[in-house]
Amino acid sequence: MNIKILGSGCPNCQTLENQAKQAVKELALQDTAIEHIYDITQITQYGLMSIPAIVINEEVKAAGRIPSVEEIKNWLK
Repeated sequence: MNIKILGSGCPNCQTLENQAKQAVKELALQDTAIEHIYDITQITQYGLMSIPAIVINEEVKAAGRIPSVEEIKNWLK
């Protein structure tokens, strides 16, 4: 499984990355990579209008908000 956090590195982006890491830890997922994409050119390729965003297996799950750990866990199941 591949998780991408899209954002400039702002506090909200960092919070979203931490939420994703916590969800992966709580579910004890072994083969899950979390990557933070800072490059605006790469971010715009997803057609997003706002950040931070979370992409799981190349599907945008949320943009412009920070989903809860529980919400992220539901997407990962």
